Amino acid sequence: MRLEQPGWWHGTRPADRLKAALFTPAGLLYGTAAKARFAFTQPYRSALPVICVGNFTVGGAGKTPLALAVARIAREMDCQPAFLTRGYGGALAGPHAVDSGRDTAAQVGDEALLLARAAPTVLARNRPDGARAIEALGADLIIMDDGFQNPSLTKDLSLIAIDAGAGFGNGLVFPAGPLRVPLGYQIARAHAAVLIGEGGKPIAARLKGHLPVIKARLQPAAKVKWLKDQPLLAFSGIARPEKFFATLRDCGATLADALPFPDHHAFTEAEALILMRQAAQAEAALITTEKDWVRLSAPAGPLAQLKAMTRALAVEIAFRDEGEAELRRMIGDIRKGGA
Repeated sequence: MRLEQPGWWHGTRPADRLKAALFTPAGLLYGTAAKARFAFTQPYRSALPVICVGNFTVGGAGKTPLALAVARIAREMDCQPAFLTRGYGGALAGPHAVDSGRDTAAQVGDEALLLARAAPTVLARNRPDGARAIEALGADLIIMDDGFQNPSLTKDLSLIAIDAGAGFGNGLVFPAGPLRVPLGYQIARAHAAVLIGEGGKPIAARLKGHLPVIKARLQPAAKVKWLKDQPLLAFSGIARPEKFFATLRDCGATLADALPFPDHHAFTEAEALILMRQAAQAEAALITTEKDWVRLSAPAGPLAQLKAMTRALAVEIAFRDEGEAELRRMIGDIRKGGA
């Protein structure tokens, strides 16, 4: 079940603060329980270095594109990385070696399918079991997509993806706010933050002196002149669909409509018919994100037709300043056992 983030998590009005206050006692309990998991769990130490790409808050922050970027850098350093994912949104518990040509998003989740296109990927709800499965594959580096708050596996390098536009919200712990665990506790367990997007000066200031902050942005992964060919009907079910719509507009696209759906949304046949009908009426081409596109999996019928009619905009992480060089240094350090 996907939680829709309430607007008051990021609001500053008196009504927003009142709502947060009502949930603060529950947030204190949730945060205490999360910290207790670390105190009472004996983590598994893998024979391979483990890089965890996580975030401090619930919802998306760019973890999967960052994990893919880390894998690219690692391969350029002559590493043989493999991804470890829990397969959020999928039915399988694993350990399971993901096959992007056969598995569906309903089985393994959308993120696992994207990761498996780039490197061997193991899905496992039990992270130590997943790490053991990767150890048997011949990989020499494990990259975890999410799992920063999971204490069962020792991390040699924890990289925190932070959405510069969303930040830490009201700074409170779920359900009073978006944080998964109190911020100070999480900062103490992390090694570096990757601030993705424009702005974010207050976030960088909050982390200064505690964590290295690498600045980055999401950008299209290929030429985008085709986005200007005709009006587009954009739809997306990611954590912040407006980021996707803004990217399209920044690329010069004309949007006939922009339709948001919940994160990891499982599209229905009825929704597929509506989207195709609206696109025809607007004489617009259909476009969505890669994560949404891989979830349109059906052998036939409206969902298969929608997938065939829809183009996916691939995005990638682009690091600013010396960010990529800093990541290379960190990866080199853990390969040498220096982390």
